[in-house]
Amino acid sequence: MVTGKTRGRLARREFLVVLGGVAVAAGCDRRRTAGADAGGATWPEKSPALILHTERPPNLEMPLEYLRHDLTPNDLMFVRWHLSGLPRSVDLRTFRLMLAGHVDRPLSLSFDELRTLEPVSLVAVNQCSGNSRALFTPRVPGVQWEGGALGNAKWTGVRLRTLLDRAGVRAGARCVTFRGLDKPPIEGPPPFVKSLDVDRARDPDVIVAWAMNDEPLPMLNGFPLRLVVPGWYSTYWVKALTEITVLDRAFDGYWMAEAYRIPATEGADEAPDHLASETVPISRLDVRSLVVSPKPGAHLQVGSPCAMEGVAFDGGSGIARVEVSVDGGTSWKDAALDADLGRYSFRRWRLTWAPTQPGLATIAVRATSASGERQRPTPQWNRAGFMRNVYERVPVVVS
Repeated sequence: MVTGKTRGRLARREFLVVLGGVAVAAGCDRRRTAGADAGGATWPEKSPALILHTERPPNLEMPLEYLRHDLTPNDLMFVRWHLSGLPRSVDLRTFRLMLAGHVDRPLSLSFDELRTLEPVSLVAVNQCSGNSRALFTPRVPGVQWEGGALGNAKWTGVRLRTLLDRAGVRAGARCVTFRGLDKPPIEGPPPFVKSLDVDRARDPDVIVAWAMNDEPLPMLNGFPLRLVVPGWYSTYWVKALTEITVLDRAFDGYWMAEAYRIPATEGADEAPDHLASETVPISRLDVRSLVVSPKPGAHLQVGSPCAMEGVAFDGGSGIARVEVSVDGGTSWKDAALDADLGRYSFRRWRLTWAPTQPGLATIAVRATSASGERQRPTPQWNRAGFMRNVYERVPVVVS
């Protein structure tokens, strides 16, 4: 149950995004820190260190240097919304999670009722499908994330399967849809609704979360409830979740049938002048690693040890190996891996290097998952800027 103290903090969670009369189009990417003067914009529960890409809807990126945390602090978790009609207040006294459709017993659950169900927790990477879109060449449209549209957190909630069993899913059910409290700002655009096949929805690791890192979800990250689909891109992690519907047919809504689709090719690859004719919905995270330190352009000293570090993750098999090169990929050396926080979590890597000669050097990193999946040596391209998983390279100067 929610305690009296907790209820006082949660009963009414509000935020206001004050734009000072300045309307900013969602497609206009204006990169600056969220703490900079943005015509009066404020971002509650969020660090001013975040990088502001768009204001309506808010899209905020975490600088890569903060990946030094095993669990991303809540105020640094990136923010991604598609519709500017965000919920500005949620009153838990009247809030209900609805579960209906092809079921025997439709449910209307209060926040308190949900909290009486058996809780589960897991650590999982939350990454936007278009993370690092800014690095695609030729450039593709969309929020120009550089690399920080991701985070790693402990998520706590109830298994979605538990709710489906309570409702009694009928024979013949094919998929489950999810809708949040966000709305289009005007009539016409489709609401943001995602779907999972019934078997995926019943996976015991898929949860309806009410907590992130043992604290209530920040408003901008989906308060009061968020769907967590570990191992899959965050387009499925519906925020401010309020409606779950079981269907006896395939779902053909815009955000599944038209948006968030990738070429049905190896590595989701296609050519700008020869687009793939067949596409499929994006789903599972591909294996990826990132360099957190040193930063691009860092100045190192000959003979002085440089503590290199970063993170690696994949779609749920876990990270088995991370290799680092200091000569642009000609030779590789195994990095040490930190503690395993779970198969859906970051795996931190570390390696010390003492440069032996001055000049320009390129640090590269590549990861291998427990299932044998490896990163690709050359970048792929697709029209949406999704699923980047090339070896990341960081140039440094040695003197």
